[in-house]
Amino acid sequence: MKLYPLFLLMATATVLSPGPGVVMTLSNALRYGMRGTFGGILGIASGALCVAAISATSVGVLLATSALAFTVLKWVGAAYLVYLGVKLWRAPSFRFAEQAVAHEASFARRFVEGITLQFTNPKAIFFFLSVFPQFIDAQADYATQFAVLVMTYAVLVVLIHSVYAFFARRAKTWLSSERGGRLVNRSAGATFVCFGAALAMAKR
Repeated sequence: MKLYPLFLLMATATVLSPGPGVVMTLSNALRYGMRGTFGGILGIASGALCVAAISATSVGVLLATSALAFTVLKWVGAAYLVYLGVKLWRAPSFRFAEQAVAHEASFARRFVEGITLQFTNPKAIFFFLSVFPQFIDAQADYATQFAVLVMTYAVLVVLIHSVYAFFARRAKTWLSSERGGRLVNRSAGATFVCFGAALAMAKR
């Protein structure tokens, strides 16, 4: 996996970017504190594993036998990253408080919410379908590479969302502000556009 560092950067940017999972983690942290976020965070990470298995396993077989399929998916993935970057750049300020729903901080309930969320999260689905396969070396063992990349993504989810939860209360006012929300969106947007360009130039 010669492009593993690039995968690590792209996966980190994807997990960091504002989306349904981040909204859930921030909302849970603000309502229930750090302990109340763990069920949701682990659910989101588990959901990512499930989405990866469904989206990427069959694609890997196709990529191993078709150079054309690899090229097409590479450009689809690059286009998606650029699209996501432009969308984030132009998006209104990030608001999470409005989406909060009050109920008990049950670990099991948070876990189910998190794992279900990933099945309806287009960011995770497109990442594993269009971007993830580009980092699989057709000449090496597929199962090992798949396990390493997917576990890397899941660990990043746990680590990054835990950091989000930790700082949520301290940054509540700033995150809810027009300036703060705009900075978050534009920073993530610019990052995705750059990674889209990098993916388009990547060679097998």
